[in-house]
Amino acid sequence: MLNHKSTRSARLFWLGALLGAAVFLLVYGLAPLDVANDAFCRGGYIEKDIQQHYAGWLFYRSSAPGWPLGVTQAINAPQGVSVAYTDSIPLLAVLCRPLAAALGGTFQYFGWFTLVCFALQGGFAALLCGLFAEGLAAPLAGSLVFAASPILLERAFRHTSLGAQWLVLAALYCYFVCRRQSRFASRGLFVINILAVGIHPYFLPMTYAVTLALLLEYTVKQRQWLRPVLFLGGNMLCTAALGWALGLLYGTATSGGQALYGYFAMKLWNPAGVNGVLYSRLLPAQNQVGGNYDAFAYLGLGVLAALPVVVVSARRHILGAVRRHWALCAVCAVLTAFAVSNVITANGVTLATLPLPASFIKLFSVFRSGGRLFWPVYYLLTLAAFAGLARLPRGAVWVALFAAVQLWDVSPALFQRHDAMQAAQVTDAFPSELDSDFWQSAAQYRHIESVQGMQADSLHLALWAADNGMTTNDPFAARYDETALAAERQTALDALDAGTPQSDTLYLFEDEGAFLQAVEPVKTLAWCGRVTSADGSASWYVIAPGLQGQTFDALCTPYDEDYPLRLADYTDALWNRGVLDETKQTVCFKDSPFARTKLDGASLLCAGGQEYPILKVDDHDAGWLMVTLDIEDATVLWDQELTTK
Repeated sequence: MLNHKSTRSARLFWLGALLGAAVFLLVYGLAPLDVANDAFCRGGYIEKDIQQHYAGWLFYRSSAPGWPLGVTQAINAPQGVSVAYTDSIPLLAVLCRPLAAALGGTFQYFGWFTLVCFALQGGFAALLCGLFAEGLAAPLAGSLVFAASPILLERAFRHTSLGAQWLVLAALYCYFVCRRQSRFASRGLFVINILAVGIHPYFLPMTYAVTLALLLEYTVKQRQWLRPVLFLGGNMLCTAALGWALGLLYGTATSGGQALYGYFAMKLWNPAGVNGVLYSRLLPAQNQVGGNYDAFAYLGLGVLAALPVVVVSARRHILGAVRRHWALCAVCAVLTAFAVSNVITANGVTLATLPLPASFIKLFSVFRSGGRLFWPVYYLLTLAAFAGLARLPRGAVWVALFAAVQLWDVSPALFQRHDAMQAAQVTDAFPSELDSDFWQSAAQYRHIESVQGMQADSLHLALWAADNGMTTNDPFAARYDETALAAERQTALDALDAGTPQSDTLYLFEDEGAFLQAVEPVKTLAWCGRVTSADGSASWYVIAPGLQGQTFDALCTPYDEDYPLRLADYTDALWNRGVLDETKQTVCFKDSPFARTKLDGASLLCAGGQEYPILKVDDHDAGWLMVTLDIEDATVLWDQELTTK
């Protein structure tokens, strides 16, 4: 009997894995499996995040080995950071670096990683479904639903490491097997929890929540607590050890990101993914607010239709199941509450914002994209839909219909993802944003110093820097030490102010005003000016030591006596892109020696062949020069190159 069960489990796992791999190949094809093909990484498949993952790997690959293993000094230089914070799958980066060094040339592991994730998703889903249905056919149909899960498709090659959702399925499988065997010491759960920290920290609260549920239920039922506590403590110790070895605890990389907890509030019914990807043939896309896009958790029409049927057919057994699995239900409730957050939204409207202490917001922002923590509940709902249908008369037929409806519903996304990967194969490996000939000369530098702000198109810059063996302090990692970065930037500004720039460093500014404040002491020692992309979508203000006197293409505007004035792009309750809303006659400039020189004694501000008399120049607000003009509406000066007379 034991042999029979073992053979069935092996068949289910491998057949489910083949189904998962088949889904991957049908959607993405073979191209991502070519380790020398990085076009989809450089081009930004679906969106730009994979550029961050790939840039992190490139910097790490070219860095000297050290300790902790997952840290590269080339990012957030000179402090360095773990590639866990560029979502480059730190465990895989460490394991693949020797292989990449041996093979040489281009090497990306994201394709094979994602294929394995789909295969394991299908394999563990088949095992999980096999606990609730006889035979092979029904569990494999259920496995197909999990392998084509909308939340898996939404993350694959977008947030690549988050494609390892098989960790959640494997944890749930271990939970149910151990519950049936009245034991807690699961080697599978022990390993899963350790692996989670090596792939992506967001999986830790998910897999540990399942582990905690198993231990609590065992402890209460058996009235034994010492061994479960020792198991949990040992597991957490080993997890922390791997996290330490991979650099997750390195330094104080706790800053970064766009928002605090509550911004990425969960959405459950919305089939709209990022960049217009729609996961339903029937249900319409709903409006979104804030970070709803990242909390995507559309269940699929098959699951949504099956759940009411299951609730009605199994209504007499639901309460008993809740009692048996009380701890699992409790941790699911906590995960759901965390995912919903204190900001309650629906169809693009914020319904309520529940007050939370600032200390709680700061603590919860460690996992600020809290909507992801719903995934264990998401997969349990999918499993409940499957299990309930499988236990109906002619359950296999119901399950087959369930799988067919689910796949039919999400098929638009399958086609869109397929087309996106095909399009990514023809992406130019050299991003057009950096097509000025200035960048060819700038490849000589050893370091990029992001002196102020996040650089325009920072991920293409990061890829360019990595390709040219540079280091960078540009904070494109998800976490970084904000205090150390500010101190390091101030040191760079002090060096520029003293007229002593580093000869091997390219200085970049996001804001023109900050550039103009820093440029005067070094203008004879460096090429200084503005470099734009061909389409005008990105611009950089640069100080390039040693390149003074050189002439570049028309995308470059050198800083000299003909350099134009521009309005400060400043907006608040009173100002709109540098124009005072109340009168529309006053404009503002960042205070700098350049701006003062241009405005000193000037009587006219000129743009596009028009001249506007200057009525007043006001510098009482530190850091700003406010100029009142004889003009009806100064918004005509937006984006204009200005001169004075």
